[in-house]
Amino acid sequence: MPLQPRGEEVVQVNSLPEPPIRTRCLIGSSHGWLVTVDDRSEMHLVNPITCEQIALPSVITIEQVNPIVDEYGALHKYEFSWHSRARGVYSSPSIFALDKLRHELHYKAFVFPDTSTGSYIVMLIHNPMRQLSFARVGDDKWTWLPPYDDYSDCTYKDGLLHAACTYKGELHTFDLSGPVVTRKTIISTPREYDCEYMYVVQAPWGSLLLIWRIFEDHNVEPEPGASVFWNTTQYRIYEFDAAGSELKEINCLHDHVLFLGHNQSLCLGAEEYPSLRANHAYFTDDNSLWACGLKNNHCDMGVLNLDDNSKEDLLSPQLWSNFPAPMWITPDLRKMNLASGGDRRKQIDGFNEATKIWLACT
Repeated sequence: MPLQPRGEEVVQVNSLPEPPIRTRCLIGSSHGWLVTVDDRSEMHLVNPITCEQIALPSVITIEQVNPIVDEYGALHKYEFSWHSRARGVYSSPSIFALDKLRHELHYKAFVFPDTSTGSYIVMLIHNPMRQLSFARVGDDKWTWLPPYDDYSDCTYKDGLLHAACTYKGELHTFDLSGPVVTRKTIISTPREYDCEYMYVVQAPWGSLLLIWRIFEDHNVEPEPGASVFWNTTQYRIYEFDAAGSELKEINCLHDHVLFLGHNQSLCLGAEEYPSLRANHAYFTDDNSLWACGLKNNHCDMGVLNLDDNSKEDLLSPQLWSNFPAPMWITPDLRKMNLASGGDRRKQIDGFNEATKIWLACT
């Protein structure tokens, strides 16, 4: 579903050549890049328009993953440890085939340009319990960010990572620039529902929006043979003013729209996109159960009116892709060689303008 800014040339993409995205899990979309996971559970950045591909550090460098080799020294399986700093070890390790770990480990990933280094940062939310790890382009391993878990969304603003911690209802900031990562809790939000996700979104006017996604109709622990489903019925939106450290609930986004799901959360001006409905949320399914390998189930996606919480289908159900779950992408039509030398900072500075051309739902 292509969307383009007012006055821009319409771009239609009908097919995508290699790399073989269709055989991979998709765990994130940010700034023109898809974050993909192959059949060995290894992660790659892919530009779906230019087909540029960048390998990320090996999955065996994540804190909870250890390699298992066969008698010839070849990687054979993975050992997955069920532990976090906050909860300790709460189950014995599991053994997974190379192509199965990705259904248990990976949840959501983000790509953030880092102008201070001329590169970019990849932030990964992963299991067990949706913890954080990050890597920069060129790193040989993932860096774990304990102690907390149950993160659901991230954004990068003013040199700080902002991470939404759903369980605690808190927004945490991480300073990744020094030799030691520092973390602060900058705000707490009220929790009023049992089943909800939290998003953090940069608003065009400079504020951060903290958004609760409410599921009032759900069945995530069905009887054998029953369907798994969850239905979004409401979004609660809070505006955070970092300068005043104040949080206030807002009931209307006026001429702005939200794009939420298994992608970097976006808030855009509807006047720039004539096909969009102001004060609406366009959402796709990012429930963590999809990361555990659930397929062929109801897909929770649509367009929700933030004024009265009425909801419409985003696409005909016959067009839904159940696995991987649909996500919003912001394509970059130029080839970006951030990992292969050149004037990296200049390339990143021009990067943001290219990503505003159009949005698509895959």
